[in-house]
Amino acid sequence: QVQLVESGGGLVQPGGSLRLSCAASGYIFSMNAMGWYRQAPGKQRELVARDRSGSSTNYADSVKGRFTISRDNAKNTVYLQMNSLKPEDTAVYYCYADVSVRSGIPLRYWGQGTQVTVSS
Repeated sequence: QVQLVESGGGLVQPGGSLRLSCAASGYIFSMNAMGWYRQAPGKQRELVARDRSGSSTNYADSVKGRFTISRDNAKNTVYLQMNSLKPEDTAVYYCYADVSVRSGIPLRYWGQGTQVTVSS
């Protein structure tokens, strides 16, 4: 089976930076889209960024120009570089990966979540 493990969350002051990592392990034939969601207390889960492979990326309007998603296919890892952080970025961040164990329809797997808190 496939396991996604996240790291890199923590407490940072407004204007600071954090880099989140999400590493997938297990038998992976191919990885398609990878990305990040976040959920703040009392709010709906929000898609933050996605990488559909082939260098196709998308971002939520609220993070454009500040966040950058990237991936290392050799390591089966996706990253989220977060700069110029704001208090409203505070949330639990969840990574996902669409994985094919063998050629066919991919299934979505989720990380355990990592807390990001932006506060002075």
